[in-house]
Amino acid sequence: MRLKPVLMLALSAAVADAQVTSVVQRASGATISGVVRDSIARAPLAGALVQLVAANNPAQLDRSAVSDSLGRFTLNDVPDGWHRIGFIHPMLDSLGVAAPLTDVFVNGAREVKADLAIPSAQRLRRAICGNAARDSGTVVLGIVRDANDGAPMSGVTVSGEWVEMTFRSRGIVRRVPRLVATTGDNGWFAMCNVPSAGTMALIASRGGDSTDFIDVSVPPGGFLRHELYLGVSQTTLTDVAVLSGDSTAKQPRRVRRGSGTLSGTIVAVADGKAVRGAHVSLTDGPETEANERGEWTLTDAPLGTRMLEVRALGFVPARRRVDVVGIPGQVRVSLSTLKAVLDTVKITASRMSPNLAGFEERRASGFGHFLTQDEIAKRQPVTLSDVFRAVPGLRFEYDDDLVEKRIRMRSAFGTCEPAIYINGQAMTTFSPDSTRTGFAVVTLSSDDIDTWLRPRDVTGIEIYTGDQAPIQFRQGMSGCGSILIWTRLQKY
Repeated sequence: MRLKPVLMLALSAAVADAQVTSVVQRASGATISGVVRDSIARAPLAGALVQLVAANNPAQLDRSAVSDSLGRFTLNDVPDGWHRIGFIHPMLDSLGVAAPLTDVFVNGAREVKADLAIPSAQRLRRAICGNAARDSGTVVLGIVRDANDGAPMSGVTVSGEWVEMTFRSRGIVRRVPRLVATTGDNGWFAMCNVPSAGTMALIASRGGDSTDFIDVSVPPGGFLRHELYLGVSQTTLTDVAVLSGDSTAKQPRRVRRGSGTLSGTIVAVADGKAVRGAHVSLTDGPETEANERGEWTLTDAPLGTRMLEVRALGFVPARRRVDVVGIPGQVRVSLSTLKAVLDTVKITASRMSPNLAGFEERRASGFGHFLTQDEIAKRQPVTLSDVFRAVPGLRFEYDDDLVEKRIRMRSAFGTCEPAIYINGQAMTTFSPDSTRTGFAVVTLSSDDIDTWLRPRDVTGIEIYTGDQAPIQFRQGMSGCGSILIWTRLQKY
């Protein structure tokens, strides 16, 4: 489906190319002032180019000004008569719309107020999606650009996917809905009625070229704007050593390469010091390590929108979107340290796989949400917490210190922190608090899980809400659920 921009209330090309210096007599010395606002973000819009034209001759540009950090603008020495005022901003381009023109009348040397705004989310949603628009749905839109020169690209396929789980009496039904849009001549695309307040994956492709799958958080009932860059890349095979039984074997790995270069620095959040030896890579792309100054450079990087992954011993892994374009970019990544007290948990391991008979029996019962090893692999998670992001009812929240991310689960009384079990062993520690007992039970954070477990080592995951979990996997009478993780490691 080819989508085109709507709300064709645009400033004409003649206005955009007109001379800034007015040829109209300036007699009255009137002033037009106001504020430009982003109705979607509900905030002032800085950097908007406000233009005033004669009502009877739109090709004649009278005055122009740029809004400041508070969205304010002022046009001085405006002559008497009817005028039309509008503005230009990159945000309008990404929305695929133009701001409507507003008529203003000047009569005498007095100040005239003329506030301007990006059209409201409701108006844009109805204009873009038509009668099919739902107030609760989110519109995902943006522009696909050429990674070499930034020019809009037409005929690009943009796909969006998300996971839906339906609980039925006979079991759980898993669906992966998919929306597809094709960019227009100006590179613009839009997807209507995307479920709100969740996570979806976006990918743009044309021919044999594509971006990475980009994980995005969908806001509730509004708009999600994303610019994607598409470039040429080649896939090569390289041998890497992987653990196979008791020996290491060479296995081919597909690596995408291109003509791009990406550089940056890795520092610690706590003190801003460089993180030496951090491992930096692009998904399915080249990789490197940071030097003693935390500096790194990726050469032969595939052009386009990619996912950058950074890992360092003792730090929470970081994963972020980057645009590898014709002009080399600089990326600064700040890593948070782990607060987990490692000596509170004793870990022993063996190469024996645990008996998953109980897992399969519980899976057949129809209670809980189950992920097999194959289902986990299909999601291609970088960290284990990535698996939980697409599970309905789970969310991530920072603790009170804004340092650790913790897994939260929906319950009858809001959200709560589920109990975590690894191979049947409850992963809890005790820390002092101000309660009568003097101690509080603390479960693993998502950062702890990502540090201790690799997705490829996990053979199964069980997620239970409320009191669905078997009695041996419940956290007392808390009423919260449980998450069971089964791995190749026999005991924790």
